[in-house]
Amino acid sequence: MSVPEHVISMDETLELAERAHAGKSQLSLAYRLIQNTGVQKRHTVRPVAETLRHPGFEERNRIYELESKKRTPEVIERALANANLATREIDAIIYVSCTGFLMPSLTAWLINTMGFRTDTRQIPIAQLGCAAGGAAINRAHDFCVAHPESNVLIVSCELCSLCYQPDDDDVGSLLSDGLFGDAVAAAVVRGSGGSGVALERNSSYLIPDTEDWISYDVRDTGFHFRLDRRVPGTMEPLAPVLNEFAAGHGWDVRNLDFYIIHAGGPRILDDLGEFLDVDRKMFRHSWATLVDYGNIASAVVLDALRRLFEEDMPSEGASGMIAGFGPGITAEMAVGRWSVDSSEISG
Repeated sequence: MSVPEHVISMDETLELAERAHAGKSQLSLAYRLIQNTGVQKRHTVRPVAETLRHPGFEERNRIYELESKKRTPEVIERALANANLATREIDAIIYVSCTGFLMPSLTAWLINTMGFRTDTRQIPIAQLGCAAGGAAINRAHDFCVAHPESNVLIVSCELCSLCYQPDDDDVGSLLSDGLFGDAVAAAVVRGSGGSGVALERNSSYLIPDTEDWISYDVRDTGFHFRLDRRVPGTMEPLAPVLNEFAAGHGWDVRNLDFYIIHAGGPRILDDLGEFLDVDRKMFRHSWATLVDYGNIASAVVLDALRRLFEEDMPSEGASGMIAGFGPGITAEMAVGRWSVDSSEISG
């Protein structure tokens, strides 16, 4: 996982919001919501002054292409080294991002410039938002089940600051302006060998009739993020889904050894812990990502997995769950055990 060099603190975010939206009725509510996120700092690909200016959709997408090509190779090389694999041993690349658009996908550029085989499968995922990190893990697992002994590289490039819209001043936009950060991450799902989470089962779920709760309005000025006020309450209907998913695998969701959960915001983590009857500290890796980097969209679960690797690793056979949430409203879920010799995810 890697974050850009430019940093904005919560205090700076609040000062900027107050200066840009002074006198507006919704500012006081947004101000409180930003304070309640617990996000201490975020990272951006451009200095804050440049981020706040809107150079136009075309220029922003040019910056996205430039920065994604600049920043992804390093995290890919690190992920491959951690998995003890060379580029030519990768059979598929899953590229996830919802903050810029390229066609062909960045996967084509990676194959051409980093030495991946020309028959490497390309699987870009562009429209699952924050859920795409979990979806990428699940699709990589599916690929390895369908093609035993294969290896899949996951790359997440989320440059959320390039979607900032200075003229959007609804509460959802003001909150997101204080919540989202930029990050690039990569991980490998191996068909066999190595150390990590041995994936055993995955599932998806969509809450009916919520497709407009998290969305983009695509305009001349680019992507305008839309967040319905009901989104923070979605853990109440999703917790039973996660419970049932774990039970279908013969596990009690309350008694797993580790949890890698998308950190959409503090209420998401608090509510999910309450409705699953899981202690708050069990989500510590997700909380740490939120505090240090904000909501980095699909990269959250990959960074939380990194923290799991860097902490005292779980014991052999420890049980865990990975869950990502995003537009739809969609949940992507997986369960597995910590292993040193199985089909697994290596961060």
